[in-house]
Amino acid sequence: MKRIFTLLAVVVCATTLFSCSEEKPVIKEIPVAVQLYSVRGEMESDFYGTLKAVKQMGYDGVEFAGLYGNTPEQVKAWCDELGLTPISAHVPLGDMLADMDKVIADYKTIGCEYIAIPWVDASRHPDGPDFWTTLQDIKDIAKKANEAGIVLLYHNHDFEFKLFHNNGRKHPEPGLDFMYSFLTPEELQAELDLCWVKYAGNDPVSYIEKYAGRVPVLHFKDYYVEGEQAEKPYELIGDEAAEAEATTEVAEETTEVAAPVFEFRPLGSGVQDVAALLAAAEKAECQWIVIEQDQPSMGLTPMESIKQSVEYLKKIQKEN
Repeated sequence: MKRIFTLLAVVVCATTLFSCSEEKPVIKEIPVAVQLYSVRGEMESDFYGTLKAVKQMGYDGVEFAGLYGNTPEQVKAWCDELGLTPISAHVPLGDMLADMDKVIADYKTIGCEYIAIPWVDASRHPDGPDFWTTLQDIKDIAKKANEAGIVLLYHNHDFEFKLFHNNGRKHPEPGLDFMYSFLTPEELQAELDLCWVKYAGNDPVSYIEKYAGRVPVLHFKDYYVEGEQAEKPYELIGDEAAEAEATTEVAEETTEVAAPVFEFRPLGSGVQDVAALLAAAEKAECQWIVIEQDQPSMGLTPMESIKQSVEYLKKIQKEN
């Protein structure tokens, strides 16, 4: 009888251990890259040295924002030497339209799997007169990219979340969602920038879940905001001169009013729940996480900022 109870206990323990192992499967750690726009000054002055420092920080890959006069062959050789994966590149839509073949060939030579549209001019926003033209342009670029084995991505800001009425439709939806419903996953994949998703008033975890299977690359970006912003907190969008003039006029007319605060911050130092974003990214089958910080803050240099971010993210990955 004692032997029977012992055997039963062994079976129960083994079953319990097996169940526990099923409930907590081993999750593949998503590799981490950096958008090199974050350290553009350093890239311009010392391209190779910056790549080497990025590798030493613990980054697995890089996403380009220009080659700074270096040839694609040289950039590929440096990445191979350092063990950095060149995953993607941000290329302005105008550059792609001007010479699609060259853009695609250059980044194919480097070894990039993706090319991302980083922003569009104001006329191409969902509420702009050239939005439909933009959708067709994306179709044309995607066709050529696909033929070369490159996936086209779209990197959002906050303006894509403006409601798109589509000639007075009764149920308007955010322009970003309309774009992804109008274009097939074969034509366009998402590179959600989670800073701008949240800044626009949306839950970034919900957006990752919404586009699960269509977000091979995610931009992890943290920030801090206080007060209502009088101007866009990013560069390279719209008519910068006009925006600067309008901001100056507002400032001259306003006295003794607390200035709004917006600053990009290293991961873990701002408003983002990085652990929740990471869990959602894993479930959505994201292939790469890209850390980006447009401007340094908190007394840190750009290089110190991206180092702090990757260390924090790797720590969260190990804990989860």
